[in-house]
Amino acid sequence: MNNSRRTDKTRRMTGLAILSAIVVVLQILSNFVKFGPVSITLSLAPIIIGAAIYGTGAGAILGFVFSAVVVITGILGWDGGFIMMLMGISPIGLLVTALGKGTLAGWLSGLCYKAIARKNELAAVICAGIVCPVANTGLFVVGMLVFFADTFTAMAGGQDLVSYIIFGLAGLNFLVELVVNMVLSSGISQIIRAGKKMR
Repeated sequence: MNNSRRTDKTRRMTGLAILSAIVVVLQILSNFVKFGPVSITLSLAPIIIGAAIYGTGAGAILGFVFSAVVVITGILGWDGGFIMMLMGISPIGLLVTALGKGTLAGWLSGLCYKAIARKNELAAVICAGIVCPVANTGLFVVGMLVFFADTFTAMAGGQDLVSYIIFGLAGLNFLVELVVNMVLSSGISQIIRAGKKMR
């Protein structure tokens, strides 16, 4: 392996390590920012940045880091017991949902960014900023319906299950995540440009 390749690999690993640390810190802080019973995800921006600078695989890695922190802090009880409750009902369902939603959200946001970036950088960031929370929340809803339908039917108290999950558990959180990404999109775009120059 020549020196420039080794340097590129080292820069990528260093960049991913820094972004992973940012994801961890932001996600831990997210446990203390709640709208409804579910914490707001503050760590989507570094996932989008990593996916844009380093590619879809990096987006998936950062999404997995985010998801792993969600599971770990949930098991520690920092989310009010929500994760612990679901772990007791279906540990496999919880892990598939939690780890899958973040990983896929990171990968899809990277794919979206890559598809649009050649034509318009800001539009690519905005699209990735929309896709990331849509995928994250959408897969959360699907996971809740697939693995925890009986539990949430009882919690919904006669309300339509899909409406309860979307509007009662995820709706406001999703809107806040989406707005945060849209507000930060210009700054995210500048960070991506700077990051690509350093590669």
